[in-house]
Amino acid sequence: MKSSRWWQRTLILALLSVSVVAPVFLVYHRLNLSPYARREFQEDISSVTFRTDPLQLNAIGQEGVEELEEPKEVVYKEKDFGSTNRFIQQNINDCEKSKIQGCRNNILERNGWFSEFNQDTRQDLKAQQKELFSIVEDENIFNTTVTHNRSMHTHSQKTADANVEVKDKKSMPRATQNHQSSRPQPRRVLNQKVLEIKDQIIRARAYLGFASPGSSSRLMKELKLRIKEMERALGTATKDSDLSRSEVHSALQKMRHMEASLSKADHAFPDCTAMATKLRAMNHKTEGEIRYQQRETTYLVHLAARTTPRGVHCLSMQLTADYFALRPEDRKLPNENKINDPKLHHYVVFSDNVLACAVVVNSTISNAKKQGKLVFHVVTNSLNFPAIWMWFLLNPPGKATVHIQSIENFEWLLKYNTFKEQNSSDPRFTSELNYLRFYLPDIFPTLNKVVLFDHDVVVQQDLSRLWNVNMKGKVNAAVGTCQEGETSFHRMDTFINFSDPFIANRFDVNACTWAFGMNLFDLQQWRRQNLTALYHSYLQMGSERPLLKTGSLPLGWLTFYNKTMILDKRWQILGLGYDSDVDKNQIEWAAVIHFDGIRKPWLDIAMGRYRSYWTKFVEFDHPILQRCNLQA
Repeated sequence: MKSSRWWQRTLILALLSVSVVAPVFLVYHRLNLSPYARREFQEDISSVTFRTDPLQLNAIGQEGVEELEEPKEVVYKEKDFGSTNRFIQQNINDCEKSKIQGCRNNILERNGWFSEFNQDTRQDLKAQQKELFSIVEDENIFNTTVTHNRSMHTHSQKTADANVEVKDKKSMPRATQNHQSSRPQPRRVLNQKVLEIKDQIIRARAYLGFASPGSSSRLMKELKLRIKEMERALGTATKDSDLSRSEVHSALQKMRHMEASLSKADHAFPDCTAMATKLRAMNHKTEGEIRYQQRETTYLVHLAARTTPRGVHCLSMQLTADYFALRPEDRKLPNENKINDPKLHHYVVFSDNVLACAVVVNSTISNAKKQGKLVFHVVTNSLNFPAIWMWFLLNPPGKATVHIQSIENFEWLLKYNTFKEQNSSDPRFTSELNYLRFYLPDIFPTLNKVVLFDHDVVVQQDLSRLWNVNMKGKVNAAVGTCQEGETSFHRMDTFINFSDPFIANRFDVNACTWAFGMNLFDLQQWRRQNLTALYHSYLQMGSERPLLKTGSLPLGWLTFYNKTMILDKRWQILGLGYDSDVDKNQIEWAAVIHFDGIRKPWLDIAMGRYRSYWTKFVEFDHPILQRCNLQA
């Protein structure tokens, strides 16, 4: 009895052991020992399916370096334009129908070609898109903003799908045709990486503008950090060559990180309409700030042009003090017996600037072959008379002669009473010195010919040949400004009111204009034709009705109308005070260069590329210049 029970228990335990151990053994054998079984298991696992919505998978961008590549430079293929834009339009219609939130990201992810344009073709793409969607209203379709690697498309839900498709078909050939005819020639971009970095910074700042005030979310902090990193990497570089190899590598790493942060921001702000509204508001605000800054800059530049620099003012004060410290008998300039000799070459300068007068005299003497024939007449006001006189006492002009006069000594000028208050706050137009040029025969009654210099000119060649020019009975010889296409071009109606019958009946609006700066005047012909009286009549009419703009140039055009001989433009080159693109070759072979405009060479706002032509005639090692801290 006991034996049978023992065998029953043994059998039950054996069966239990087999039922437990056998499955474990079979599974272990299948997974590890049999290649066929392992492959079959893997196939079973691979057959399991999960949800793979691309919009949800890409909701959070990754920062891994391996997953972000440097922006590629894709060569633009003209044949791809039509199919690409049709693809974009189709996706817009799909989004319109399905109302899928964040459709913009789907379009961009599926259209990788569109986001890989390089800097050379980005402007072409903007023009093509503008033409492509020109038929559909901007407010009712979408707002397009193209930056470095991104495009944000917004559209209106009120536009019918069929209407969009029909208009797209009609506009596509014309857009493609216009692109083929207007596409500019490819050019090499030397600052491509720098521009890409700046584009990313601008995009990041735009996303910061979308956030509510006082927002301190993780994404906003991340964008601010990326902006600081990019600005630090860029530094002061304006082109790619300004960055070293290590800096370029560091910048590329930061660009990848910034792109990842921007991708997060793209998904964080999926509402295209709200983003477009915000961008319009930001654009409007920025344009207003730009206009304000432009007005502010213009005002400050004109203010600087009217202000005497501290160094020049110091120089004038020092020279004035030294002048009055001299005894009267020590104030005499040499060669005073030559100032009325009509056989010599007489040059006239009206100025209240000591350095400007010095440069005109020094440059003329330095290039003259016969310095003994040169006589300079400097006319100034009583305030600057002692300083200019003292300068030429300390710096005698060698064999040349310098004669200095003050306008207050011209007692005969009081009878004309023509220096009335002008409708301008600019001393260049209101100064009496600016209008003394119309009284040259009265100021120099014994002379037959004079060359009038503006005080902002530099002489680069010997001017002896100018005195031998046959003026053919004309009174004035000047360089013309009537060549269309040149920066110095002016028409008569630029400063003169041809709507007035008196002007329209007596003057030709297409007559050749000319410039002051360097002018040869025949004073004998001037006196015969009594042009000073003619000048007074025009000045009087101009004060009674609006005939001309403020300044001496339009009065000169009227006074010397049909009495001016046009010289070859190589005698004088204009524009060095306002034009930054004057041809260097023209400057080099010009006899006289003129810094006309508001950016005078002695001012801080002078154009740096031209200033050396003026400063080389200033002796900055002079003790009195060093005392006033005047430097090149």
